[in-house]
Parts: sequence; structure tokens; C-alpha cells
Amino acid sequence: MASNLDYLSPDLQPLVEKVEAYLVAKEDLRKLTVADLNEAAHDAAVATSAAEFEQRPPTGSFDQHADELAQRRLDAQADLNGLTQDIMALLPTRNEWVKVNLGYGPSRVGAWSVPNAQSTNAEHYELRVVM
Repeated sequence: MASNLDYLSPDLQPLVEKVEAYLVAKEDLRKLTVADLNEAAHDAAVATSAAEFEQRPPTGSFDQHADELAQRRLDAQADLNGLTQDIMALLPTRNEWVKVNLGYGPSRVGAWSVPNAQSTNAEHYELRVVM
């Protein structure tokens, strides 16, 4: 019966914290991706608003919204990649589930080997989280 409660072990707390941060970062990246896809609608709304009031932007100004959005998305992707590497380092095994406590009962996290698209011999692992 003790093996069913292994996911509550305090030794897994650093892994749990990284997985929780990973899930938050993944959600942020998803939201930024949706915002990036909706950029065309935002630009159309700005153009309609500007035409409605017949105003021109000040000399030397340019729309920074798209650039800022792209930079935030790149930063979020870099954060997600860093958290993935941290989690991979904390996982005790590969190609097996590790039970962790994400607050919903036992959840699972694991690194699974996937075929490498390049012809290199290096093995590539994919992080999977099941809540």
C-alpha cells in the first residue's frame, strides 16, 4: 500500500514545483500564440479607429505591438525550453511515468524517447504531463 502513496514523498517536491511552473509557462505560451494569430484583427481595428477620427500617428512613431508580442512569445518559448530541461534533469528515469502530486491526486510526468528527425545518433526525449 505504501507504493501507492509514493507521489506524496517530499523528495519529489522540487520536481513538482518545476512541473507546476512548466504548466503555467505552457499556458502563457498558448495565450501568446492565440494573441499572435489575432494580430491581424487587432491591426484592422486600429486602422478602422484611425480612419474614423482622421488622425495620423506622430512623426517617427511606428506600431510596436506586433514586435512586442513576438518578443514576449520568444521569451515564453525560451522559458518553457529551460523548464523542460530542468524537469528532464530532475526525472529519475526515462520512458516511465513518475507519479507526482499536482494537487489533483496522483498526476504523472515522464520523458519519452521519440524518433529523431535528424540523422544524428542523439536520442531525443519528449516531456509528457498527465493530470
